[in-house]
Amino acid sequence: MDKPKVVLGVSGGIAAYKACELLRRLTESGHDVRVVPTGAALNFVGAATWSALSGHPVSTEVWDGVHEVPHVRTGQGADLVVVAPATADMLAKAAHGLADDLLTNTLLTARCPVVFAPAMHTEMWEHPATRENVATLRRRGAVVIEPAVGRLTGADTGKGRLPDPGEIFEVCRRVLSRGSAVPDLAGRHVVISAGGTREPLDPVRYLGNRSSGKQGYALARTAVARGARTTLIGANTALPDPAGADVLRVGTALELREAVRKAAADADVVVMAAAVADFRPAEYATGKIKKKDGQEPAPLVLVRNPDILAEVSAGRARAGQLVVGFAAETDDVLANGRHKLRRKGCDLLVVNEVGEDKTFGSEENEAVVLGADGSETAVPYGPKEVLADVVWDLVAARLG
Repeated sequence: MDKPKVVLGVSGGIAAYKACELLRRLTESGHDVRVVPTGAALNFVGAATWSALSGHPVSTEVWDGVHEVPHVRTGQGADLVVVAPATADMLAKAAHGLADDLLTNTLLTARCPVVFAPAMHTEMWEHPATRENVATLRRRGAVVIEPAVGRLTGADTGKGRLPDPGEIFEVCRRVLSRGSAVPDLAGRHVVISAGGTREPLDPVRYLGNRSSGKQGYALARTAVARGARTTLIGANTALPDPAGADVLRVGTALELREAVRKAAADADVVVMAAAVADFRPAEYATGKIKKKDGQEPAPLVLVRNPDILAEVSAGRARAGQLVVGFAAETDDVLANGRHKLRRKGCDLLVVNEVGEDKTFGSEENEAVVLGADGSETAVPYGPKEVLADVVWDLVAARLG
């Protein structure tokens, strides 16, 4: 089979060196990659590097190899165009249809999915002109990944950092797998909780669960690839931030509840994939609880945590907001799931069987997605991102 053809555009920012890692991941996973840098990008990484890593000659100009009409053919033959980093200047040119070099010509001729991974200083990212250009590109069907928060050029820190190249690769992979499908969540804000809450007993111990957060992170990655503005609320996870998602960190059920409430205020969809502790200790010991010779420990008194899924379902922040819940069951899986769907009041409930060697920490999952309309969608055992796409398929159909 022919290798998928990817055009990697690189514009002139200090993060250009990180695109070398993205190029390596694309080529090693079986993609035929042609690098098209801007002239400014070559100030950061030279043409010889791009050529050696991709196996193709590198040019910035439409006049090189003119007999092959590269300014037209490069975009026409691509299955995906990804621009990383995409500077403010590149976003402006793309939004306004300027074509003064090979990369901007390629963007105009491409009829495949296009992904932009912006990188710039915070002030540039937040400028109204840039925000308008991003909105224009998204409206036309491009996937513009939200930049990460972190160290920028010099001593500056803020939003505008290029996301991890490995995570940009995951977005590209998901976009390619959907082929020419339009980003059906574009213009939507989705909020996803992931991981497992921990309820502290004393400074060194807690009540928790086995959730790794991998299913919630898969939901976030697939949402980004489908064009959504994505807020991920991670509870005690050790996973890399998905490119394009705004990530909030929480620890306890009460912290998760507060974060979900705030994030859901303008959300179109809320997905509660986190494993929330049902109970927490009635009292927190400020010092480590000690063993005492010859004495049994005092009984541990627990109190109920709030039912966040039921609260979000009952008090939807806006008309038409969809709520998706997750139910981890160990027996009578579907019967318990149907009962929980009615009790929680959500639109969709993803029900799966869990156990010591099932689901938690695994890269795979299987589930049945129950709908408040009586529908049941079985998802066979497979990668968690497959289940994530099924969930978003069902959500997109209900959003209309």
